[in-house]
Amino acid sequence: MNTLETIFAAKLLDVKAIKLQPDNPFTWASGWKSPFYCDNRKTLSFPALRTFVKTELTRLVMENFPEADAVAGVATGAIAQGALVADELGMPFAYVRSKPKDHGLANLIEGELPVGAKVVVVEDLISTGGSSLKAVEALRNAGFEVVGMVASYTYGFDVAKQAFEDAKVQLLTLTNYEAVLEVALQTGYISKEQIPTLNEWRSNPSEWRQ
Repeated sequence: MNTLETIFAAKLLDVKAIKLQPDNPFTWASGWKSPFYCDNRKTLSFPALRTFVKTELTRLVMENFPEADAVAGVATGAIAQGALVADELGMPFAYVRSKPKDHGLANLIEGELPVGAKVVVVEDLISTGGSSLKAVEALRNAGFEVVGMVASYTYGFDVAKQAFEDAKVQLLTLTNYEAVLEVALQTGYISKEQIPTLNEWRSNPSEWRQ
């Protein structure tokens, strides 16, 4: 049965926003080796898919965080998605930098949100959760209440699950690692023989093939 997770996974694979290369791993910016690469920013280039992402992220917010009255995106990947969601909801929008700007006003949060706003954070991708939760911390330190986070995709790493739990942030995503593998296997993108390699990586990504 098709679910939102598998439908969106298929769309990401179709536009090559997700690539699986168990036999020829990528190197992430962190230096980790990975057979899996996801670039959700590519969805912005396809109008129908861009609308799908906007609509489904907005639905997640409305159904799960009805108390939200502002939206914040995490720079840089989720600035566009966050702005699209805020526009659909008719809410104020700001985005959070990874570090303060080194000139001008040295802002960490760009934009203006109502004092004490109940903010839902929009992210594009969750790996370890580190940068996403830094944005949450910045918003909380600025006096805002973070009611939750929505994202397009999560790898579902244990370290991220624990980090979100510790930070007391509810995370909801459009799709995930399991759904991508399910669709990739069904469509012949990957073979059954490659699944153990992918799962081995996901169980210990920081040490895999180092």
